Amino acid sequence: MPFITTRPLFRWLFPLLLLITVALVIATIFIGSGIYNIGADDAHTRPVHQILQTLRERSIETRASKLVVPADLMDPARITQGAGNYDAMCVGCHLSPGVSQTELSRGLYPAPPNLTATKVEAASAFWVIKHGIKASGMAAWGLSMDDEYIWNMTAFLQTLPDLDAIKYHALVASSSGHSHGGGESMGHDDAEGANDHHAAHEHADGHSHDSGPSDSTRTDEHDHHGDADAAADHFNDSHDTEHAHDDTPTLKSATPESKPHTAPSAKPATSDDHANHDHQH
Repeated sequence: MPFITTRPLFRWLFPLLLLITVALVIATIFIGSGIYNIGADDAHTRPVHQILQTLRERSIETRASKLVVPADLMDPARITQGAGNYDAMCVGCHLSPGVSQTELSRGLYPAPPNLTATKVEAASAFWVIKHGIKASGMAAWGLSMDDEYIWNMTAFLQTLPDLDAIKYHALVASSSGHSHGGGESMGHDDAEGANDHHAAHEHADGHSHDSGPSDSTRTDEHDHHGDADAAADHFNDSHDTEHAHDDTPTLKSATPESKPHTAPSAKPATSDDHANHDHQH
């Protein structure tokens, strides 16, 4: 049996280790120098962009492949409910039909995809909405949003590229709006409470700072909502016809019930209150 020596092994192992060490030192100096421009208004170099894009796509694909898409994903109730959350949370970056860009979408890098022109695969869309993407403008909405609502938004994204501006606004108008059981309800309640308090104060003082919309404005708004409601009815009727023979149960809880908000009544002003108010001023 011939004697085996380790000398050939060291002939290529030592140069390899030396090369790796030199590369690490150069990378450390490059990063520490701050020479690389991290500004969002300056694009990545081609090698960096390619590495980051491949890393992002493979990471999402690997994790999304383990998800099970709901069988009733395209239920009209899911699509309608998801429309309201998309309009409240996503249009600033991912746009809406008829809107080519916003100040936010223009300033973000990497540029967020225009979801009115690109249909994202359902499992991938769900994973990105829930977990977000590091070092980008995409937030992890799963921290405040239940999976059911994320699937509803995913369902809407499958329909979005096929909508024009009229159909889009009709769906949003027929939706429950920004409603997914997260912290958004507290913020809205606080705002409404502040408005009620302001209205009560104006009533008690006998002053009004806002005469409200004109009759012509109210008429235009009424006509706009009427058109939106008619388009929404047409959209839902068409989907109901398509699913007339579908045995899959529809989602009954896709649109959460909302409790009516009762504004506190303002305390009527008395003559003493006006006297005291005039005396203080």
